[in-house]
Amino acid sequence: MILKETVDKILEAARIEEVVGDFVHLKRRGTSLIGLCPFHNEKTPSFNVSVNKGIFKCFGCGKGGDSVNFIMEHEKYSYPEALKYLANKYNIEVEEKELSPEQQIADSKRESLFIISEWAAKFFQQSMFDTQEGQSIGLSYFRERGFREDIIRKFGLGYSPEGWDALTAKAIEEGYKEQFLEETGLAIRNDKGKLYDRFRGRVMFPIHSFTGRLIGFGGRTLKTEKSVPKYVNSPESEIYHKSNVLYGLFFAKKSIRDEDNCYLVEGYADVLSVNQAGIENVVASSGTSLTTEQIRLIARFTKNITILYDGDQAGIKASLRGLDMILEEGLNVKVVLFPDGHDPDSYAKLVGASDFKTYIDKSQKDFILYKTSILLKDAGNDPIKKAGLIREVVESIAKIPDQIKASVFVRECSSLMQIDERALISELNKIRLGKQKKEPQQVQSAPEELPPPDLFADETAAATDENQEKEIVRLLLNYGHELVHWDGITDTYIAPYVIANLSDVEFDHPGSKAIIEEYKKRLEQGELPSEQEFIKHSDRQIADLAVSLISSPYILSENWYAKRKIYVKNESENLRSTILGGIFHLKKRKVERILQNIRNEIQHETDNDNQMILMQRYLRVKEVEKGISGFLGSVIVK
Repeated sequence: MILKETVDKILEAARIEEVVGDFVHLKRRGTSLIGLCPFHNEKTPSFNVSVNKGIFKCFGCGKGGDSVNFIMEHEKYSYPEALKYLANKYNIEVEEKELSPEQQIADSKRESLFIISEWAAKFFQQSMFDTQEGQSIGLSYFRERGFREDIIRKFGLGYSPEGWDALTAKAIEEGYKEQFLEETGLAIRNDKGKLYDRFRGRVMFPIHSFTGRLIGFGGRTLKTEKSVPKYVNSPESEIYHKSNVLYGLFFAKKSIRDEDNCYLVEGYADVLSVNQAGIENVVASSGTSLTTEQIRLIARFTKNITILYDGDQAGIKASLRGLDMILEEGLNVKVVLFPDGHDPDSYAKLVGASDFKTYIDKSQKDFILYKTSILLKDAGNDPIKKAGLIREVVESIAKIPDQIKASVFVRECSSLMQIDERALISELNKIRLGKQKKEPQQVQSAPEELPPPDLFADETAAATDENQEKEIVRLLLNYGHELVHWDGITDTYIAPYVIANLSDVEFDHPGSKAIIEEYKKRLEQGELPSEQEFIKHSDRQIADLAVSLISSPYILSENWYAKRKIYVKNESENLRSTILGGIFHLKKRKVERILQNIRNEIQHETDNDNQMILMQRYLRVKEVEKGISGFLGSVIVK
């Protein structure tokens, strides 16, 4: 268990914009930062980060919280694991109390997989640099490929010895469990129950998670036998899911954000060579077909992908069919084709870093136009092939969600293929109509874009008790620590003022009621709780409600007055109206409920005397409602 003093130090050091910024490309909007939510698929940013409050909130899927909650949600970590991640990020030494055996078992399994993977990476590096076999086979291979030592060490490259159980035997000797060797795929058990190394006799490429933790390996054989697979990768495990991983992303993400572009290559060696050429914003799909999850990883940092293709024509045509999904995710795609016989790795070594960069800059083309020219060349003068390529190109254009961008490509492709633009538009509409008919209509659980508020709605009629109660909690969280400065009051804070004025009101919404009760309890003890205490509350329901209430999807533009010449007061500029309005709107709503209940009783009461008593009660409550309404009117105009 991590000591409270250490936890406090971690929470104090963690900056929400820095923590989230490692995973999401954030842009400033007003006083907040916005980006694409990493927790659900969206094309329009609904993910907000409040630097001042230290929280994030997605108004699409609803997730929110502080830095620890973000890491827990994103990395699927436990609370202690998330704290350790942040401690490592900010170089804070973690002090812990000893856990019970049960807690140790529950917390340690996933961590054990990470630990043994880290150990294996060091084993492979030591085997390459510190043994005769490793130096003569592994290290000499990388050097023959032209890789500098700084690149070899940056990516943690290594060598797995030829022996059947060199790693397995060493791991067991040092106390690592066979269970974790098997679960990470470092070792395999044969039919006789004997464990042996998966990667024996291969040069090793460690695979890192988004956050830099070691989760798997790729191993390349140096043998020439056709019966031996060229590459072997770690199997799926609790910590490694290949469809969600891009090789090199941990090292590339800052550069991708800075350059606003991501270079996508095919293999490990391509990533190393492009890095060595001075281009760091490069990743690979690690020998697997590109997945939607991998595309969305890139989309967190940039909307621009440049594919660096090998010069093989057959491979190009096969790849073209798989790249439409990038367009479908709303990203801009460009391609670079290297001369025949070359891939990014070989071409970078052939021409050198400077000429390699120049070639990429001059040779990149928009994917749609590039695809059109490739297919046109293949079709030649064959009218049947040409008709087929038209549909194939238009199918790609149909994947683009941006209608303006799609119309530009229609015009460009019309010119390239020498076909009337109207024919392409007609075909595009057919494809889109067919797609709409095939796709079942689904009810969205959470909209990607929130509709604007209805400014002309009748608030009194539409508001519910729950909304009014949440509004009171919102006001307490946002302004509870400020002093009352109206009606001659100068010696009390807004929080006790509000609680005192609502002593006759019973809250019904569970979350709001819990926060109000905690305010009452703390105020009675002479304490004034802060919004951060509720944001970091151990009760997840309270913490989620607090984050939701102090976040807002709507931000008034800072240059609204400059553009419109209209000055709109912020609610904090007239706290009397804001606070008293909240109190008395809630009271009015409660009184309306009481009046409705009395009316129902009168309708069902058959005894005349009882009806008269109910009527007198109704009139007294009606007077209270009238007084509240009158007060609300005076608050509004002041």
